[in-house]
Amino acid sequence: MKKFWLFALILMLTVLAACGGGEDTEESGGSESEGEQSEEKSDESRSVTIEDAMGEKTIEGTPKKVVVLEWTYAEDLQALGMEPVGVAGLDSYGDWVDVGIPFSDSVKDVGTRAEPNLEAISRLDPDLIIGVKFRHEGIADKLESIAPTVMFSPYSEEAAQDQYKNMIDEFNTIAKVVDKEDKADEVLNNMEKTFKEQQERLKEAGKDGMDYVITQAFTSQNTPTLRLFTDNSIVAKVMNKMGMNNAYESDKLEIYGYTSTTVETLQNYQDANFFYIVQEEDNIFTNQLKGNPAWEKLKFVKENRTYKMPGDTWTFGGPLSAEVLAKQVVDAAVKEK
Repeated sequence: MKKFWLFALILMLTVLAACGGGEDTEESGGSESEGEQSEEKSDESRSVTIEDAMGEKTIEGTPKKVVVLEWTYAEDLQALGMEPVGVAGLDSYGDWVDVGIPFSDSVKDVGTRAEPNLEAISRLDPDLIIGVKFRHEGIADKLESIAPTVMFSPYSEEAAQDQYKNMIDEFNTIAKVVDKEDKADEVLNNMEKTFKEQQERLKEAGKDGMDYVITQAFTSQNTPTLRLFTDNSIVAKVMNKMGMNNAYESDKLEIYGYTSTTVETLQNYQDANFFYIVQEEDNIFTNQLKGNPAWEKLKFVKENRTYKMPGDTWTFGGPLSAEVLAKQVVDAAVKEK
């Protein structure tokens, strides 16, 4: 009889424990579900207000599917660990921009930067479009009808005062919109670290404090053309941050950060070191200017103080391009000839 009551007591305790465990499980499961719902609700209710080239703009939620109509901002997303769903001028991107992060096959081309394909953009069902005012202001309403659109103005008179600072401001604005501000801080810190590391390489090579002129050179209307970068440009700011000194000055504010000129201008800067960016198939110095006294008799040419840089050195990019630029400048400067 005692065994019977003992068995009954054990059975009752077992049943109660099982019921209690079930309640705990249900409560736990309920909390997890509520947490997920709360997180989704929090993301949907997120709201960010920024100032872009068109004025004050409020972006609801956190954009995940972004279409980019200018290469710089595609690179900015890559730096933040994101990939755009669509890029204008996608096929040409790699010819000019090389930051070591290739796009996946899922990224779609959405027309040219000058003439984006609105139907292609719409098919991607983006939740954010990023463009530039000087190219896309005329289709701003059509873009807005597809998705919230942020427009920048990198070549306004205000931005032109310091294109490097403007580049950072735009990068931070994008980071704020896509909720990647911590990542942006990390990227910018790494960039500054790279500048210091590259300056040390110059010091070790005995080339610290180099005076320089830097150009992007190409053929335009059958004429050898040089873009000499001014101190307000990203290029000059990066080089100056590495302790280098820009010998070229313009008597006016250059909106694009450079002066378009000809080889004859270089005679005024013969004591400087000459850095040049050219495409392999359009190297004006080994093609049109070869044997031309205006080029051959320049002091830095005769003294072998010319430094060739890759054609994909992107001079209008974001933080990653600035790092690549710094490395390419120093690679050219310390390379034995």
